[in-house]
Amino acid sequence: MVTSTAGLVVVLIAAILLIVLLIGALKMHGSLALTIAAIAVALVTGVSLGDVGQILEEGVGGTLGFLVLIIGFGAVLGKLLEVSGGAERLATSMLNVFGEKRAPIVMSLLGLLAGIPVFVEVGFVLLVPLVFVVARKAGMSRLRIGVPLIVSLMCVHCLLPPHPAATAISNTLGADIGQVIMLGLLVAIPTSLIGGPFFMRFADMRLAQEHASSTDAKSVKQGVNKRVGGGDGSVAYAAVIATETDESASDAAVQQKELPGFGITVFTILLPLLLMVAKTISEGVFAEGQTARLIFELIGHPIIALLISVIFAYWSLGLHRGMRLEKLSSITDSSFAPIGGVLLIIGAGGAFNAVLMKSGVAPALADALGGLPVSPIVIAWLIALVLHFAVGSATVAMISAAGIVLPMLAANPDLNPAILVLAVGAGAMGLTHVTDSLFWLYKEYMGIEVGTALKTLTVGTTIASVVALACVMVLHIFV
Repeated sequence: MVTSTAGLVVVLIAAILLIVLLIGALKMHGSLALTIAAIAVALVTGVSLGDVGQILEEGVGGTLGFLVLIIGFGAVLGKLLEVSGGAERLATSMLNVFGEKRAPIVMSLLGLLAGIPVFVEVGFVLLVPLVFVVARKAGMSRLRIGVPLIVSLMCVHCLLPPHPAATAISNTLGADIGQVIMLGLLVAIPTSLIGGPFFMRFADMRLAQEHASSTDAKSVKQGVNKRVGGGDGSVAYAAVIATETDESASDAAVQQKELPGFGITVFTILLPLLLMVAKTISEGVFAEGQTARLIFELIGHPIIALLISVIFAYWSLGLHRGMRLEKLSSITDSSFAPIGGVLLIIGAGGAFNAVLMKSGVAPALADALGGLPVSPIVIAWLIALVLHFAVGSATVAMISAAGIVLPMLAANPDLNPAILVLAVGAGAMGLTHVTDSLFWLYKEYMGIEVGTALKTLTVGTTIASVVALACVMVLHIFV
């Protein structure tokens, strides 16, 4: 039985390596890997055999009891956005306002908006047809448009409730969700712009130059090395220029249906955030027990806020546009299937965290790290960054990191839990590489080599991660 601080820290490192081995080498689902690692930690640290099952049950129930409906309602909201054409409306309207020359910024802002109710992978698949259309209209490469989109989706995924991981760790760390949203927006906007459009302005030029110097006769004969009049006048590289077939199909996808209005779409997406933020603001305006404050506490609870938003979306994106109730029922049913894996991972992550606390591993790590001359914010960021690099899932990284850094709040009473939530989220954004399914999704849709994906997505998300950390450190001064 391991009881010393050094021994418990070694146990944690071994548990993380076990998770990496099970997910990476044995291709095991994250929920199975986390559960096996939790049981191993419990056995090695001397937790009573009769208590292990109960600890796992409490960990799963304590985490999912808060999140199941939130994740489910969010999935319905995202599916309605997809089916109604709301995402296309956002893109076309913003392009008309900002202009085609600012298309990368438009796609970044689109990701911030459209990514609120959907998972990052779903958001990317939903919006990737627009990447091809916008790239052709703006005279830019696919990557110049696609990377800003995927980086902004990643920012929202890791930083802003009601996304599952951000909501889960807000609950684990005892942070006010409304405050996390307000501070998270301050972090997400500059982070997505710097890690996306700003970075790709230079990366795109460099990749174009590399391609121009290495293009061979075969690629020319295949007709894929087309000259495109980009903002920098460069020659776009072959793999990232859409074919005429792709362009026609994408245009048809955007034009084949009447799109909802821009204002009503934005309001529908932002409604759950507005309700949760209103709850936080009301706490500083109304005295405890006042009727107005109680009302805001009711409608601002994440579960009720999402429920209200879904019901409103039924009207704004459905019934108002002539959709029948049978169609809405079908959309609702089809939205639940993709979230099963996420629920399992989050539940298993809650079990893993419960074991870390009961066994004394998490407090031991907090003691070990507490003596280091490094800010707990940096430590939280680094743990999440390393975990994401290792296991390839931002959700797993955030859930696991939250359990590890939780005891640091007791050791640092002046540290705002919302700041620690954002630090963990900032770390989980970085080093998106071959262990992450999002990396392969991006590579295949963009039609590029692994090396190009590493130079763009991996570097872009890592820059965004560092920028987010810097923003969180600045916010920590004032919050």
